Amino acid sequence: MIDPRILRDEPDRVRAAQAKRGLSADVVDRGLAADTARRAAIATFEAKRAEQKSLGALIPKASPEEKQQLLAQTKTLAAEVKDAEAARATAEDEWTEVLKSIPNLAAEETPPGGEDDFVVIEHVGTPRDFAAEGFEPRDHIELGQLLGAIDLERGAKVSGSRFYFLTGIGAQLELALVNMAMDQARAAGFTQVIAPSLVRPRAMEGTGFLGQAADDVYRIEGEDLYLVGTSEVPMAAYHSDEILDEASLPKRYAAFSPCFRKEAGSHGKDTKGIIRVHWFDKVEMFVCTTLEESFAEHERLLGWEKEFLDKLELAYRVIDVAAGDLGLSAIRKFDCEAWIPTQGKYRELTSTSNCTEFQARRLDIRSRAEGPDSRVRPVATLNGTLTAITRTIVAILETHQQADGSVRVPTALQPYLGGLELIKPV
Repeated sequence: MIDPRILRDEPDRVRAAQAKRGLSADVVDRGLAADTARRAAIATFEAKRAEQKSLGALIPKASPEEKQQLLAQTKTLAAEVKDAEAARATAEDEWTEVLKSIPNLAAEETPPGGEDDFVVIEHVGTPRDFAAEGFEPRDHIELGQLLGAIDLERGAKVSGSRFYFLTGIGAQLELALVNMAMDQARAAGFTQVIAPSLVRPRAMEGTGFLGQAADDVYRIEGEDLYLVGTSEVPMAAYHSDEILDEASLPKRYAAFSPCFRKEAGSHGKDTKGIIRVHWFDKVEMFVCTTLEESFAEHERLLGWEKEFLDKLELAYRVIDVAAGDLGLSAIRKFDCEAWIPTQGKYRELTSTSNCTEFQARRLDIRSRAEGPDSRVRPVATLNGTLTAITRTIVAILETHQQADGSVRVPTALQPYLGGLELIKPV
């Protein structure tokens, strides 16, 4: 959640941030009213408790007649204290709920607007001109069949729409991409993690995924568990309720996990192939650091994502995502979108977000500085996709295909496929 002091002291800043996301500013007035009610309820409770203590101190010194009167007053006051405590708890809950409904305040650099209002930061590489090469590119569905890499028909038979099997070279490609991503992350100082894909509600709510993204989340019926849509969720909760040594920051993790998404709201979009699916595997970078360092760390995460895409020899662009398309927790997000030849457009492959202290406040992740300034404060959290397997495979197959249906393996990926240079149709 946002720092409550910002709402109290700079309400117009919060109103402006809401407008930048295209959201109503009514929540600001509700928040201020809830805070006022909370403070009044706390004051009432504390006054009643003080009166109760004062009255209790008089009883041992009172005469028998006075004692009976004081005991009667104490009984009445006890009921009033109980009611005041309940009112305080209700006011606290209402304040917390309003505070949690306010998204993180978008960075000044973040473009205003919605999904289509992003700003292109740069283009890297040049999309292949297949017409100049004399052949029409096949899409990843046809290539997947030719290469024995993707089985959509049996995926649908076994699990339903938007499911698939990766077979043969397709399965090898996934393992190769995961290993290459993990090697790069380890070389950059990340701790490798295999993260759980089932989490308790606090982890999901603490990362902001039970807010605007709740419709896209799978819940296990009869269990207090959710399937994650990204390993950002378990990694954010990894240090929950802990105080970290500030000297140990940044803490960088590269986590592999399966990811599950309902793809709510995507009816009719990408219904064929493996671009938009209900399950995929991913290597996600996650960082805990200081607020001051988070902005430079965000740029570093983008740099590591670009390094990985460069190794795959893909043409891509980097965009600055508009405020209305940010998740609840992020103040700024960069997407790397690879060129998909048969679609004639760029599609998101990776993204990286700076969530500042938003998630840490919800999950109670703090750090303590050394020396005389031994303050305890929330850490900042950031996340960045190193590789989302299905979309990465789509980009590789379509970008590096040859006229005969074979696919050239990017040089950097070849050692992870036993030196294979060309994937041939089966």
